[in-house]
Amino acid sequence: MQEQSIGAMLRAARQTAGLTVAQVSAATRIREAIIQCMEQDDYVQCGGAFYARGHVRAVARAVGLDPEATVHLYDQQNGGAPRPMPASAVFQTDKKIHLPERRGPNWTMALGVALAIVMVFGTMRVLGGASDQIRTGDVRVASARPSVPPNTPITETPTPTPSADAAKNTVTVRIKAKRSSYVSLHDAQGRKLYAGTLKAGKTSTWRAQEKVNVLIADAGAVTLHVNGKKVKGLGGRGDVVRRAFGPRKAEAR
Repeated sequence: MQEQSIGAMLRAARQTAGLTVAQVSAATRIREAIIQCMEQDDYVQCGGAFYARGHVRAVARAVGLDPEATVHLYDQQNGGAPRPMPASAVFQTDKKIHLPERRGPNWTMALGVALAIVMVFGTMRVLGGASDQIRTGDVRVASARPSVPPNTPITETPTPTPSADAAKNTVTVRIKAKRSSYVSLHDAQGRKLYAGTLKAGKTSTWRAQEKVNVLIADAGAVTLHVNGKKVKGLGGRGDVVRRAFGPRKAEAR
């Protein structure tokens, strides 16, 4: 069975989100005809690979898919990412460049530019001085700004044990990737738990209250457990699957 195409993923995600082609067009400012062609895996109307990748990124964001992961899958299905253009090709010219005759310096203009630069740097020092450091007595302590990577599965960060009442309404989803596959999970309120490509051999677990909505781009590439129970009949190779799971049993609601 062939791998699910990007066009089919975009169309399925749009329909799941309850959006029309016209609504996606209004959100992305991409013509409806182009979006319809993209959903049929026809990117000729996009105007080239560079613009096609930009359109895929914009439409994926509008329908709730991870933009970068979707573009990555598009590259895999369309011969890889385009090669960057060498700088020599950008600046190459066949015509001679005629430089104007050099004249004496304009001291009035130079003085004005120097004064403007001094004023800009002075303003930046005044505005930025207090934000980078916190003064405590005579000791300056650098401000701490922890960086938390987005879409981090809860298995990588310890979480407190939920109360008995909360545990009854908790849904636990564990996905193991046999092959790399794009997955997306949202809670009952539509908040994103994770969206990205789960690498081959990796197992991740997520928990949420009441319900977890799951999108899997290649159902045959993963094994899914809900509340400790394996979900059977999830789908075959290349199948795009969307399921919703509740707290008491693993069957889709």
